[in-house]
Amino acid sequence: MLGFNQPQSIDWLVVGLGNPGKKYEGTRHNAGFLAADALAAKTGITVDRLKFHALIGDGLCGEKRILLAKPQTFMNLSGQAVDEIMQFYKIPPERLLVMCDDISLEPGKLRIRRKGSHGGQNGMRNIIDMVETSDFCRIKLGVGAKPHPDYNLADWVLSHFTVNECKEMEQSAKNAADAAELIVNGQIDKAMNLYNS
Repeated sequence: MLGFNQPQSIDWLVVGLGNPGKKYEGTRHNAGFLAADALAAKTGITVDRLKFHALIGDGLCGEKRILLAKPQTFMNLSGQAVDEIMQFYKIPPERLLVMCDDISLEPGKLRIRRKGSHGGQNGMRNIIDMVETSDFCRIKLGVGAKPHPDYNLADWVLSHFTVNECKEMEQSAKNAADAAELIVNGQIDKAMNLYNS
């Protein structure tokens, strides 16, 4: 029998990035939260326990037990929650999947990568700094580029989607959830073939 404080075995950590609070709901920067919510709906995992500076829940995703997390530190400190969870559950980077927004892709588009740079995404940058590697899977959800070069980037990613973009993002989040299930069950090539834009 496991000791009370001994962590349950978790196969994968799946993280959706965003900013906590009503103010940020439906903003471009919260695309990762949208994907996490879609994966929660798909798997029946309830993400409502506040621990490790994140809202977390665990359950089966296909044949794998995942911990699904939505860091509550605000975007730029997302790595704090990710690092704490990985250390507690002894999850190696190759079993970390991060879902986040990407301004280089149009709304509704996805890009799946086995590893890579932070691409200017500050939550991803902080995760890479904290876990000391960029060798982990990511699903990037397109949120559209700034409307013109002089537009403030922070203002853009904290802006809300249009009505039409909301519909595209809803489908994009569902696709991200489907891709996440494939990835954690060892089918990243299939996920990339099906969903990469």
